[in-house]
Amino acid sequence: MNIVRIGQAAFYVTDLAASRHFYVDLLGLNVLHEDNRTLYLRGVEDREWTLKLEIAPKAGVRHIGYKVASDQVLDELVTLALEQKLPYRWEEEQDRPKMLRMQDPFGFPITFYYQSVRHKWLLQSYHLHRGPGIQRIDHNNVLTPEVGAMTKWYMDYLGFRLSEYSEDDAHRMWAAWIQRRGSVHDLAMTNGTGPRLHHLAYWLPDGARIAQLCDILAGDRQFAAIERGPGRHGISNAYYLYVRDPDGHRIELYTSDYLTVDPDFEPIRWHVDDPTRQQLWGGIAPRSWFTEGSVVEAFGGGFEGQRESELKGMPAYVA
Repeated sequence: MNIVRIGQAAFYVTDLAASRHFYVDLLGLNVLHEDNRTLYLRGVEDREWTLKLEIAPKAGVRHIGYKVASDQVLDELVTLALEQKLPYRWEEEQDRPKMLRMQDPFGFPITFYYQSVRHKWLLQSYHLHRGPGIQRIDHNNVLTPEVGAMTKWYMDYLGFRLSEYSEDDAHRMWAAWIQRRGSVHDLAMTNGTGPRLHHLAYWLPDGARIAQLCDILAGDRQFAAIERGPGRHGISNAYYLYVRDPDGHRIELYTSDYLTVDPDFEPIRWHVDDPTRQQLWGGIAPRSWFTEGSVVEAFGGGFEGQRESELKGMPAYVA
């Protein structure tokens, strides 16, 4: 299945003006299209919109989307959905006239598209850059209690490749990082109550831009928006910062990872009890980072997953 890369995410938000201030004025994402109900955003290297914000009564995730190599791949995905009795339908979206929406076997809403209007990139229009100059969409991380099964399904049926993983002494997989485009990951799966989205990540050119974003948020008195970091992950080697938008959606700003395009690359194993997998420098993340996530839209409407405040006795997120 020739999936190229992660392409987009669509979030429901409850206050579009507050979200616009956060994502455009502070983070510096660029507006591609907007009206009184929706906002389409991109980084300076993205030639398509990569984040849609849509006003709704309740915050959540409409879908995560992946770019495919041809319309034929979309037909192959329909065949897969029919064979496995997965819900699917065709949808249209701004700049994307033909989009296949599916619900994977683990409850996550995913879309696939090939046709897309491509816009002039802003990478070298430095006079137009705002904030830290977010460059491009990088990956998404989801919470699921079925990490091993979900990893296997995405690898067996969608052709994802394993970069890194954590497991215990019984060889139970607790988290996995899988990719299509030769980076560390387009998708990560970590143990926790789900289906929920843990975060969407954007790539920055260097760590100085991440420090710059911290200064920008502090200057706007947005102290509570900085949830974790800056720091360096052991897994992926990435320099990172996690922030929360006005609705609680988590965004990771991410840089300094590595490539996996070498055919001799072997997946990296981490023991689940190794603390450096999370934070190479040591230190403990806040409880919210382990337990909270965004609910995702069910195929027939409503939401899958739960927020931490609605949960009792949930398993710890340990990845």
